[in-house]
Parts: sequence; C-alpha cells; structure tokens
Amino acid sequence: MAQAKKNQAGKTDDGRKLIASNRKARHDYLIEDTFEAGLVLMGTEVKALRMGRATLVDGWASFTGDELFLEGVHIPEYLSGSWTNHTPRRRRKLLLNRKELDRIAQKTRESGHTIIPLQLYFKDGRAKVEIAIAKGKKEYDKRHTLRERQDRREAERALGTSRG
Repeated sequence: MAQAKKNQAGKTDDGRKLIASNRKARHDYLIEDTFEAGLVLMGTEVKALRMGRATLVDGWASFTGDELFLEGVHIPEYLSGSWTNHTPRRRRKLLLNRKELDRIAQKTRESGHTIIPLQLYFKDGRAKVEIAIAKGKKEYDKRHTLRERQDRREAERALGTSRG
C-alpha cells in the first residue's frame, strides 16, 4: 500500500489529517476488507482528537442489534474540559450504509473474523475511522511475514549497492 505524501499542514494529498494509526494490526491480522466509517463523538472527544491524542491498539468493533459500535479505543479526556468531559474508553457508534453493515455482519459471522480499527483521521473536517474485517494470524504466519520482509530488504540493499 502506497503512503500518501503529507503537506506542511500535516494533511495528506487526499485531504486526510491522520490522528492515530494501528500499525500492530497488520502484523497480528490478515486484512481482508476495509471500510471508511464516520463516528458519533461528543464535543470534548473531537477537541481531544484535534490535539492528536488517541490510541487504537486495543480497539475492536462489534454489533449491538443491527448497529456497529467501536469499543476499546482510548481517546483521553480533553484537558480544558469541564464536567461535560467524556469517558476515555466509551462505546462509539459507527456510521455506515445499511448495505455495508449487512456485508460486514455476514463476513463476521464466519469463524475467526473480527472487526478492527486501522486508522483514525479527519477528512474534510469530519472524524473518520478506517475499519477492517480481519482474521487473526497464527504465530508461524507472523514469523513468515517478518522473514519475507527481511528478505525483501536484503534484496533491495544488494541491488542498491551493485548499482551505485
């Protein structure tokens, strides 16, 4: 996956301003499908996100009835907030089309599939989360992936020294 270039304001060229990224997810899970979802947030949560503070590592999404909720994501309390401040690990509703929700629900009914957040970002001023339907990797799969990455780096290094 190609990384988008950032401009001086910290935004990528497609209008995204990245807040948090779950880099460990691609190591621990085999990503099958990704979706962009909106978030229902309180005012102090948005202010805390604008400060660039969030953690996706322990996050997951689950269905309650026919609605999808993001759980375990840590958005710390807003420092200048008052009694209206939010709880850091509360459940947050995800906003998706009915067709997308049905597709996600059908995929997660299969054994071993889960919904994990990959990135949290602002797009055109609105908080969005990129979620993925993923299947957990076994330990030997993780080692195999690391070995492939290391072999690829060594090959690129060898090609780079022979050219220069």
